[in-house]
Amino acid sequence: MSRILITSALPYINGIKHLGNLAGSMLPADVYARFKRAQGHEVLYVCATDEHGTPAELAAAAAGQDVRGYCDEQHQIQKDIGGQFGLSFDWFGRSSNPPNHRLTQHFCEVLEEKGLIEERTDRMIYSLDDRRFLPDRYVEGTCPHCDYPKARGDQCDNCGRLLDPMDLKDPYSAVSGSRNLEVRETRHLYLLQSKLEGKIRAWVDSKTEFPPLTRSIAYKHLDEGLIDRGITRDLAWGIPVTKGGFPRPGFEDKVFYVWFDAPIEYIGATVEWAEATGGDWERWWRTDKGADEVRYIQFMGKDNVAFHTVSFPATILGSEEPWKTVDLLKSFNWLNWYGGKFSTSQKRGVFMDAALELLPADYWRWYLTANAPESADSPFTWEQFQNTVNSDLANVLGNFVNRICKFAESRFDGVVPAGGEPGLLEAKLYADVSAGLSALTASLEGINMRRAAQDVRELWVTGNAYLTEAAPWTAIKTDPERAAAVVRTGLNLAALFGRVSQPFVPFAANTIRSAFEGAPSDWPSADGQAELSRLTEGSKIAAPPVLFAKVEDGQVAEWAERFGGADEG
Repeated sequence: MSRILITSALPYINGIKHLGNLAGSMLPADVYARFKRAQGHEVLYVCATDEHGTPAELAAAAAGQDVRGYCDEQHQIQKDIGGQFGLSFDWFGRSSNPPNHRLTQHFCEVLEEKGLIEERTDRMIYSLDDRRFLPDRYVEGTCPHCDYPKARGDQCDNCGRLLDPMDLKDPYSAVSGSRNLEVRETRHLYLLQSKLEGKIRAWVDSKTEFPPLTRSIAYKHLDEGLIDRGITRDLAWGIPVTKGGFPRPGFEDKVFYVWFDAPIEYIGATVEWAEATGGDWERWWRTDKGADEVRYIQFMGKDNVAFHTVSFPATILGSEEPWKTVDLLKSFNWLNWYGGKFSTSQKRGVFMDAALELLPADYWRWYLTANAPESADSPFTWEQFQNTVNSDLANVLGNFVNRICKFAESRFDGVVPAGGEPGLLEAKLYADVSAGLSALTASLEGINMRRAAQDVRELWVTGNAYLTEAAPWTAIKTDPERAAAVVRTGLNLAALFGRVSQPFVPFAANTIRSAFEGAPSDWPSADGQAELSRLTEGSKIAAPPVLFAKVEDGQVAEWAERFGGADEG
């Protein structure tokens, strides 16, 4: 068995995340983690709240709280909602915790020893009305490359180019909208990425498993030429800047830039996990302590890829220390809301807390996985959501489990019946299930989420087709032995569906498995006949309650009114 390290992009602290955030990082990471655990591998899935930077300060001020208290509260909210969605983090940490402080300060000092950190005098934009230096992303204006009018100072969301706020045309403060800006001098530390361009390119070249989206973004930034990046900011909230273990002279009122410290929190969260559980974090992250045997997979949306294929590797590779780097960076496009973007301020889209008010987590998990934005952006529409849930979950999976279990309860005293021998229908079923299990496993191994959802649905459909053709409710009238063989096979199918559905709809899968006495929970082999013979004859079964209620037209109309819908396209 392998050791598999999984991280998903850190959700930012300033509020509950929308379904697009879930679909592009945390959920697919969870599906993969659950699959790998079921196979018996040693999995460590870590995530954390990303808590530093200006947005946290501004959100806290808007809430009338000090920033530490605000982050404490928001971290717990996000952790709780993640649990309600079935996100099976082994640890959900915080970038503001001490391990990340120690590691971030360590990396800076090591990079400086390697000649990769330089103090520079910056000319930065200062907002007179806001009475503060504006971080890059809080200066907005027109992109100098594509003329997009709402480009941020760090990156243009339209053309994807990394920017310097001084390059923007017609800049203004994103905090207040003020154009009363001036340029002031301030001292900052710079990571000399330009010196590492060859090393980073060679590293990307070596990552042959990176999917096309990841590689294209990485090479786009490399081909444009890496620029040296400031890694400190004029803020009060964040990780203090040190030198030799003490506050760095002249930097007492500055902190590390959030994009420098946030990826380091992947390691920091693992240290938190180790301190809480007695685990050994170094065997996951230090290649001189066993991490060379670890397979490391990152999950994130496409807007985070540049930082993870350029900036974070610059930190790791530049240190020249034996740190584990990512083997496969699985990137996702965006889940859009009726063709536009999710927006809190415009009441556009559904956020994780509101989603759970409408329907249980499995409904959302299934829809977002079945429509994962892998090869292109995916639109969310209420009509597609309703159709997917009703046709896949209610009509196919739920209907099958309900039909076979209730029939076994009423006609076979609620036990797996003995008697009867498999026939030609079962032989075909074994072959179809073998092929289906092989395809599903291959899709999950390849982290092809949409394909994996299609594969598991095809297994559900295969079960329904078998049960309809075998018709035990007819056979029992004239051939009870044949009916027993069909019901036994059908119950084994239902128990199998509980196992293969667990990565996608874990709550329903647990309900299905609990209906069968002694049902296995491991990931199945590709031997359909063996897997459909796992239940012990005479073992008890109990029909579960309805697994999935259909989404009705009236609900869709109500939700479209509440959250927006087709009229916004």
